Amino acid sequence: MDKVLVTGADGFIGSHLVESLVKAGYSVRALCQYNSFSSWGWLDESPCRKDIEVVLGDVRDPAQMRLVSKGIDTVFHLAALIAIPYSYQAPSSYVDTNVQGTLNVLQAALDTGVRRVIHTSTSEVYGTARFVPISEEHPLQAQSPYSATKIAADALAFSYFSSFDLPVTIARPFNTYGPRQSARAVIPTVISQLLAGKTRLKLGSITPTRDFNFVLDTCAGFLALAGCEAAVGQTVNIGSGGEISIGDTVKLIADILGVNVEIECDEQRLRPAGSEVERLCCDNSRIKALTGHQPAYDLEAGLRATIDWLKLPENFKRYKPDVFNV
Repeated sequence: MDKVLVTGADGFIGSHLVESLVKAGYSVRALCQYNSFSSWGWLDESPCRKDIEVVLGDVRDPAQMRLVSKGIDTVFHLAALIAIPYSYQAPSSYVDTNVQGTLNVLQAALDTGVRRVIHTSTSEVYGTARFVPISEEHPLQAQSPYSATKIAADALAFSYFSSFDLPVTIARPFNTYGPRQSARAVIPTVISQLLAGKTRLKLGSITPTRDFNFVLDTCAGFLALAGCEAAVGQTVNIGSGGEISIGDTVKLIADILGVNVEIECDEQRLRPAGSEVERLCCDNSRIKALTGHQPAYDLEAGLRATIDWLKLPENFKRYKPDVFNV
């Protein structure tokens, strides 16, 4: 079995990826952010928790990154600060984690002879679409401090491929959603408010479009890229290839739940005008050509799975429908 390291393993996508890797037969070392509670995040309750090696740490520490990378064949680097509103308040933290942290992971992989690095990017680096669908050749536009740090991290990853022959692939997921996602994201925000009995939803702008991709499809894309030698040195989008407005997404969720809703604009949920990304739609032709990967879930199926998960009392209690989650 290949030995793999997943950074950010305690998070939304990271925990699902760990489980997908275990099911695929990999030996997994999971790096979870150090905390005094010894919490493994979403992995605390994972059915795979006995099948993984968990390490508490921080990508901001270069010595520890070298330590956890020893004996590893493939690194899936997902650890990052990702909340866009919080990046307006604490941009330096994003540089420390997303830029310096990525540098530490890359250098550790080089020093310890890792055979493959899958670095996680984001569709936010494209900014508002100049053309759709958005291919990997689309210009990069830093419309938030978060996206600026991810652009820098992507550039570092490619530089290690070009300068040191480190076998890096930059995986660029579009808008991933599903069970375990933080309520700072729009889909769990909408679902949790509706499940709390609200009929008047507090949201930000509802006109932007997004390419929503169910989390298990995103994880399948990661695994497909990790097994594809032709993807080394390339940036590869992972997305559904379709787009839907936030407003229409709300209507679809309301229809699934059988409720009528009104939308109230909450000023604190609005991005600054120049920071809002108005349109995202993925050109996924490259990943299809390289690996044959295609999404298995359409949006309605993914939303139903997410709603069913959030309906469980033990899951719903984690959410605060009355609070704006930054």
